[in-house]
Amino acid sequence: MEVGSATEEARRGRFGRLAGALRATFGLAVDVGLPQLCASCREPVGNAGVCATCWSKLSFIARPYCERLGIPFPFDPGPGILSMEAIADPPAYQRARAAVRFDDIARALVHAFKYGDRLDLAPTMGRWMANAGRELLAETDAIVPVPLHWRRQWARRCNQSALLAQVIAGESGVPVAASALKRVKATPQQVGRSRTERAQNMQGAFRVPPQGKAEVSGRRLLVVDDVLTSGATVDACARALLRAGAANVDVLVFARVVAAARAPI
Repeated sequence: MEVGSATEEARRGRFGRLAGALRATFGLAVDVGLPQLCASCREPVGNAGVCATCWSKLSFIARPYCERLGIPFPFDPGPGILSMEAIADPPAYQRARAAVRFDDIARALVHAFKYGDRLDLAPTMGRWMANAGRELLAETDAIVPVPLHWRRQWARRCNQSALLAQVIAGESGVPVAASALKRVKATPQQVGRSRTERAQNMQGAFRVPPQGKAEVSGRRLLVVDDVLTSGATVDACARALLRAGAANVDVLVFARVVAAARAPI
C-alpha cells in the first residue's frame, strides 16, 4: 500500500469514528460538518449508511429458503421443504429469518455498528430486517432483543440488538418486551469456537426474570439479534423463553452465515 493511501485511510477511519461518536453521544445533526461515510468502503454517503456500490454487493436473502431456518436454497425445491440442518438438528425456536448473507459487506456493517460507534446504521439495518421478517412480525405479540450481560453493555455503552428491535418495532407496530429476558452469565466471546463449544458456552446464559414473566407467558415472541452463526445464542434465548411459558419463539437477524450451497431434503 502506498504511504499516501495508508495515510488517507487512517484519516478517514479517524474521521468516521469521530462522526459516529458525536452522533451516538449527542444525537446531533452533524452531517453537514461531518459527512457520513460508507461503513464498508469509507466513501462519503447520504443517510443510507452504505454507498450504492457496496449496497449492490450485499446478498439479500429471499425465497427459496428453508422454511424453518431461513437458509437459502440454490434452486426452488417446492413449498414447505426443509434443509438438512433443520431436519438433523431442529432448534428450539420455530423459524429464523435474516435480511442478508454474512459476507464481506455485511461483516463491515455489523462491525461498524457494534464496535465502531456507527449507531446511525441501526435505521437502515432495522428496516431491512423488518422487511425480511414480515411474515414473522405478522404473527408476533412482542419483540425480544438478545440481552447483553451488564459488564459487556457497560463496555459497549448500548445494546445493538435492542436498537435494532426498536427500529423493527417502529416499522411493524409490534412492541418491544425489553424486560422479558436477562443475561445472567457473562459468556466469553463466541468467535473462533466450534458449533459444540458455542452451544456449551451459552448453557444457562439467559433467564426470564420475575418482572418479565407477564411479557412472556402465552405470547408469541420474536428474538432479534445482529448475526446468526451457529444459532447457539438465539437457541439459548428461545429455550429460556419457552421454559417461562412462551407460546412460540421465532428469530430475526440482520445477517446469517450461509455455508456452501447444499441441496435440500
